This record gives sequence, structure tokens and C-alpha cells, in this order.
Amino acid sequence: MKRLFLLTLSIFSCASAQSLSGVVDIHVHSGPDSVPRSIDALEISALMRSRGVRAVVLKNHYEPTASLAWLARKRAPGLEAFGGIALNRAVGGINPSAVERMTRVEGGYGRFVWMPTFDAENQVKANREDRPFVSVSKDGKPLPEVLAVLDLIAKHRLVLATGHSSPTEVLMLVREARSRGVTQIVVTHAMLGPVSMSIDQMREAAKMGAFLEFVGNAMVGHTRSVAFADYARAMKAAGIDQCILSSDLGQAGNPLHPDGLELIFAGLREAGLTIAEIERMVKTNPARLLDLP
Repeated sequence: MKRLFLLTLSIFSCASAQSLSGVVDIHVHSGPDSVPRSIDALEISALMRSRGVRAVVLKNHYEPTASLAWLARKRAPGLEAFGGIALNRAVGGINPSAVERMTRVEGGYGRFVWMPTFDAENQVKANREDRPFVSVSKDGKPLPEVLAVLDLIAKHRLVLATGHSSPTEVLMLVREARSRGVTQIVVTHAMLGPVSMSIDQMREAAKMGAFLEFVGNAMVGHTRSVAFADYARAMKAAGIDQCILSSDLGQAGNPLHPDGLELIFAGLREAGLTIAEIERMVKTNPARLLDLP
């Protein structure tokens, strides 16, 4: 118990030792939403900008966020805010028309396409829920509508995020996306359930050019479920050059995104990662994913 207290004290005491300047957070939840959030999108954008963050990707599981990103840029000049669309049932599931419409939103800030998350077949089955779900494949092959969405992602140079797909589905999506000309791919919180990829599976995705996302809300706040040391080992094993660290914060009761990021940085340093390794994952790699100069 004493050791835990001292570790916690150490993390808090050195939390500000690493600058947020230049951070690109690709997983920012905020309000307004249909579930409780700690802060709204305009407020978090202004706060992130004030703390030196370079760019954010605003995520909502059920509502497209391209227009919200446009507003966020007005509220926080200098911040590069982006949005996207998660292909859950609220937008018609795997819906090429919804993706195409997002690309036409003023500003062109709709950059992410998440495959189904909470409505994903893999998620619903993992939760043992009796409700409709959204599939991405049948008999191990991508559905025709998935192929149509991948073609749109390639055409508009969008980012494919694999959502809450199973490891087999993730590798299928990455492989098919690459074959269809998609160059920007991220495996959504690869280590966490219900995705739960093994190190070998993560390495396979990385070899095909995908980035592997590790989310901070798994390490801090009431949503924590993974030890800093376990995350650090997985990041090193998978390859720092292909890993992205994001906050995935915004849940009511959790630290606000910049405060959470500072705690996450400190905890990972305690677990043996260097500042350079952390900055690679939270600045350089996500900037590459978003094709930022």
C-alpha cells in the first residue's frame, strides 16, 4: 500500500515534466453527446489549445463530427481539429453514402472513418447482448459495402480506424484496405477488449503499415484497466515507430484530456519509456497518420 502511495505521489509530482506542446490526440470524446461527458467540444478544444496541443480528433460513437471540428477551429484558432464518422447503427451501419456526405462538410475536416464500435458484431457478441449489430465480414471476407467504404477512404485520403472489430477482422480490414490504396490506417485500441490483439497480431498489422493505438483512459481514472508497465511492454514489443498514444478521455468523472495526458506520460516514464519514445507516439506518429506537415 505504501509503495502504491509513493508511486502515485511520484506520478503526480512529475506530471508536468513533459510538455503537451505539439501533441496530436486522435481520440477525444466530448459533449454534446447521448452519454455523459466531462466537457463539451468547444471547451476542450480551447483548453487543449491553451495547453499547447497541436491537433485533436473529435470522436462520437453515434454522431458525425466533421461540422463540430469546423466549429472547434473557430473557437480555438490555431488548433487543428478534425472529426469523423463511426459506422454504427445510428448512421446506417456500413453506409458509403454517409461517408461520402461527411467528406463534403465545409472545411474538409472530416478525416476519420471508424468501423463499427459499440454496435460492432464483435462488441455485441463479447457483451452477450441480444440486439442488432453491424457486421464487417461474412465467411472471413469483407462485405461489399465495406469495400465501397474502403474505396471512398482511399479516394479522399481519409483515415481508416478499425473500430471494435475482432483481431481476425482487423487484419482482414488492414490487408484489404492496403490492397485498395488506403494509406492511413490505425487499429483502434488494439490491446483492449473486445479487440484484444496479441503482440504477434499487432506486429502483423504494423508490418502492413497500420498504426496501433494505445488509449490513455485504460491507465487513468475510473476506466483504468491496464497497468502502465503492461502497456509499456506491449508498446515496445509491437514497435514504438508504429504505435500511437491517445487519451480516449472525456468520460464523466475522469481527468480532463490534458491533465490525463500528463498523468499518462508520467506513468509511462515510471514504467521505463523515454520522453522521446512517448513523444514519438503522441506527436510524430499521429501527425503522420493525419498527414500533417
